[in-house]
Amino acid sequence: MLTKLTVRNFKGLAEAEIELGNPVVFIGPNDSGKTSALQALTLWDLGLRRWIEKRGESAPEKRSGVAINRRDLTSVPVPSARQIWRELQVRRTFRNDSGRQRTENICVDVIVDGLTGASAWSCGLEFDFANPESFYCRPLRTVPDGTERMPVPEDALRSQVVLLGPMSGLTANETKLEPGAIKVRIGEGRTAEVLRNLCYQVLELPDGEDRWSGLSHRLEGLFGVQLDQPRLLAERGEIELTYCTRDGARLDLAASGRGMQQTLLLLSFIALNPDSVALFDEPDAHLEILRQRQTYELLNEAAADNGTQIIVASHSEVVLNEAAERGTVVAFVGTPHRLNKSSDVLKALRDIGFEDYYQAEITGLVLYLEGSTDLAILRRFATLVDHRASEALERPFVRYVGNQPNEAKKHFHGLREAKPDLVGFALFDRLERDDLEATGDLAEWMWPRREIENYLRPVQSLDRYADHQGARSVGPGQLFEESESRRWRDAMQSAVKDRIPPAAYRDEEDPYWSNAKISDELLAPVFGAFADDLGSPGSLSKTDYHQLAGFLDPAEVHEDVIVVLDTIASQHRRAKPAR
Repeated sequence: MLTKLTVRNFKGLAEAEIELGNPVVFIGPNDSGKTSALQALTLWDLGLRRWIEKRGESAPEKRSGVAINRRDLTSVPVPSARQIWRELQVRRTFRNDSGRQRTENICVDVIVDGLTGASAWSCGLEFDFANPESFYCRPLRTVPDGTERMPVPEDALRSQVVLLGPMSGLTANETKLEPGAIKVRIGEGRTAEVLRNLCYQVLELPDGEDRWSGLSHRLEGLFGVQLDQPRLLAERGEIELTYCTRDGARLDLAASGRGMQQTLLLLSFIALNPDSVALFDEPDAHLEILRQRQTYELLNEAAADNGTQIIVASHSEVVLNEAAERGTVVAFVGTPHRLNKSSDVLKALRDIGFEDYYQAEITGLVLYLEGSTDLAILRRFATLVDHRASEALERPFVRYVGNQPNEAKKHFHGLREAKPDLVGFALFDRLERDDLEATGDLAEWMWPRREIENYLRPVQSLDRYADHQGARSVGPGQLFEESESRRWRDAMQSAVKDRIPPAAYRDEEDPYWSNAKISDELLAPVFGAFADDLGSPGSLSKTDYHQLAGFLDPAEVHEDVIVVLDTIASQHRRAKPAR
């Protein structure tokens, strides 16, 4: 089993030390290095086998590098060997102690640690750029001049590394391919072009009948279908694969759903590679949530039956939470690192979810709001006044807790068990309590007015909204644009005046604006009457009330809103996200 991967100067990874196990899940945003880490393992595997093949019997002092053509690295398809190097840098220039300018090669280093039985081993290789078509591989140097290098342990050769990318669209017909052609297509991400070939290869194994039977049984348990054995149509050079539905209809594999095809791809790949290290890039792609959990369980079961170590790169929260309980989770956030799995942390996160811990690591800041409309309105206000809080509100880690401060505190302090430097901001509608803490790691704040919609200044924003929508209803520059705008504005003003107390209509500081629940008591009935008067749809639902903030002038944004935005920005400055 592989226990650790160390990579330097490979693609997007400057330097990373990644703990491995079985199973392992790499989790992280796009372009964070998950796929690069998988590809680094395949590069190491190819380099190791080429080295043993060409130089395994040579004396250490005679071991020059072995050449590898970029086309041989099927799992990392690149148009030039230089693409393997981080930022395409294959040389560095520096001045030595005497002041002379010198140039030296930058090597890609890949070191893999493993455990075979009770024996631990480490095997490091370096890769040196030759030209756009090739590069050299040799054992990693242990002294700068390269006169001493790491030994290549025999145990390292027992772990064959194979990589499978995400599922692509299945072809209607599939020609029988040679193993080399299959590997090339898998490396290029054209996995669905070889699905029937993989299944046919399973059947051709010495114990192929038994393996196919086990594979079919697992698929039947998930999808309720019975797979037929793949057949080679010799006259056409094509492979046919059909299945029988619960209703007895026999269909071609192309008629099945993407989820079934993806699962069959994973199972056939594992069956073909027993006793290997199987790398899966987004195996949960195209699967709905329940299937993601089932597929991850299935991968683990099939891997255990085949003596396979599995390493998975995923975006799935379901897979993340499943792996958190029984595997190793590596977060590709900043420097790739294993997520803390101490008993206290797991206890704190069992009800919270590992995906929340992951988001906490990325952002360093968590926002607690009543609902999604609050976030939308805050964003509108921040944009309107060009406030620095806009950055924090753009892609926040937000949790909706209703109007329950205790829920926010419980969640926040649970996350702090895992990320002690986490900061937060909790915002509530007006509460019948005064024990909130406006400062601290979790800053709590409630609106002095009843709710956030009370700050939308309905008298102004509704009037402007109606004027705008009326003009849009006939199109700019049209003959009746002005009259239609007036008609919509009159309808809105009538609806508003009928539902706002006269004193409040004249005075924006009237207690009505603080105590009424504006969303339910004013906006909902106003938009209902407005639409009835027009005889056409012109109303907003509660989820769209944030649009009204866009019809205010910056100077009309209430000071309470500015205080909230200032506090969010202040907490955002204190946050320590992983870089």
